Amino acid sequence: MKYNSFMEMPVWQNAHHLALEVFQITVTLPRSEDYGLTSQIRRSSNSVPANLAEGFGRNTRKDKANFYSIARGSVFETQSHLIYGQKIGYFSPETTQHLIEEYSNLCHEINKILKSLSSPQPQP
Repeated sequence: MKYNSFMEMPVWQNAHHLALEVFQITVTLPRSEDYGLTSQIRRSSNSVPANLAEGFGRNTRKDKANFYSIARGSVFETQSHLIYGQKIGYFSPETTQHLIEEYSNLCHEINKILKSLSSPQPQP
């Protein structure tokens, strides 16, 4: 499917929604975490939709794939921060499990995009 804007992409919409969810669960973190977990998890979760948007704006398949791959890496980083936050008692196991599953689903969607970019282009 051809999109006119990155905002039309369901994968971006999902990533953006998840970044907002992550922001919400960090609102109540202690002030001592402002430059630690709070900052790290917010940046990694927001990196996913940001890199999807940047990849959308690139012209070559190689450039697109690079940014989509960075987005995928940020998915894993966010999942790691979620696990850490849950282990130290900041996030509930239910919230953590929900978000990890949603990020796993998102990763699957990004992998499909990457696979489509690596397949041979149809000849005109």
